[in-house]
Amino acid sequence: MRFELFIASRYLRAKRRQAFIGIITGISIAGVAAGVASLVVAMAITNGFRQDLQQRLLGSTSHISLQRIADDGIKDWPPLMERLSKQPHVGAAAPAIFEQVLISRGPRARGAVLKGMMPRYERKVGDLLNSVKEGSATPLEDESAAEAAAKPESKPAEKSDRSTQDATQSSDSLEAVQQRVASMPPIVLGKDMADNLGAKVGDPVLVTSPQGELTPFGMVPKYNRFRIVGIFSSGFYDYDSSWAFVRLSDAQKLFGLGDLISVIEFKVDDIYQAAPIARQLEDAAGKGFMATNWEEQNKALFHALKLERLVTFITIGLIVFVAALNILISLIMMVMEKTKDIAVLMSMGTRRAQVRNLFIAQGVLIGVIGTTIGLVLGYAIAYAGGQYHVLSLSPEVYSIDYVPFAPRWIDGVWVALFAVLISFVATLYPSWSAARILPAEALRYE
Repeated sequence: MRFELFIASRYLRAKRRQAFIGIITGISIAGVAAGVASLVVAMAITNGFRQDLQQRLLGSTSHISLQRIADDGIKDWPPLMERLSKQPHVGAAAPAIFEQVLISRGPRARGAVLKGMMPRYERKVGDLLNSVKEGSATPLEDESAAEAAAKPESKPAEKSDRSTQDATQSSDSLEAVQQRVASMPPIVLGKDMADNLGAKVGDPVLVTSPQGELTPFGMVPKYNRFRIVGIFSSGFYDYDSSWAFVRLSDAQKLFGLGDLISVIEFKVDDIYQAAPIARQLEDAAGKGFMATNWEEQNKALFHALKLERLVTFITIGLIVFVAALNILISLIMMVMEKTKDIAVLMSMGTRRAQVRNLFIAQGVLIGVIGTTIGLVLGYAIAYAGGQYHVLSLSPEVYSIDYVPFAPRWIDGVWVALFAVLISFVATLYPSWSAARILPAEALRYE
């Protein structure tokens, strides 16, 4: 053990005449430990919420989206999708149409993103259809089966003719209305949107496209009536309040697109390599196409999470700063108490640099001890919180019923370096003051 470290450890262990300095030293260690533990726990909670958000986000949307730069739709998309789905690292592909519409029921109306898709492909790139809580997304699966289910059962010719005649005579009867609703194409709404519209499974809604079509009377909006067959709840307010799903063919009819689609969605095997894979798909698709990945699409959200993480680190890091002030006060009082001892050491040949290093070592020791205790305590709390879900939340508000903890070792490294650095900075002035003591002046009146 070096000379300076040996003396510094003796000063920490020795019984002092002034117990007040020992109390301040203990408070300094406790402050550093509390600050480090708080930072570790806060970083674990922030990272836990980020991971939970990212998992649910990636479960709700595709990893990569390919579309035309001119936004004129993708023609002959089946062979293109088949070819791109065989590219390296691509797990699945799905066609889709995204358009802004107005969904209304009676006097209530909401703007929405209408997604036309094919469920057998959609389920491979996203999980929103699997989050249907009311009703079912099954009517979206097979258009022919849905139309067959909507038609009344066949009867003998004479009975059919009589039923047709009766239905004609009473077109406003309850049976006729139910048949018209059952023949409407199916739609799946988000939970918040359904609540705002006051709609439930089985109710009809009017979907209006703002694009419209040109008539002798001018531009007239296109519209169609849909029947709600399911209500999904993803946990994301943006999706639950403004998204709706219909069959791809129904969306093409509503918007008059023919056999065009607006985007091909992809799921990849490594989400953190989505950017280079997107460039690869862009090149494979040819000129006129552009690809965006999940990080680009949610850039603002993840930037806000990073900013929140930084603010949390700075705010809770003030606890370590306060502990560093205690280290500063403790060392200043130590220098005042040990002035005679310092003078004796310097008269016996101890260099000024050694005296300075002695008090630096003492302050850093306080920081290291406090940091070690804080790391052990912080990771123990984070592990217990993540393992036993000790902190509960309201799932109606947070879409999760407990506080997620996800501690990372790299966070502990940064927190430890920050705490030790602050402790080191707090020793600079006291150690400089101790090295300036003149032995003759200090021992003159002893």
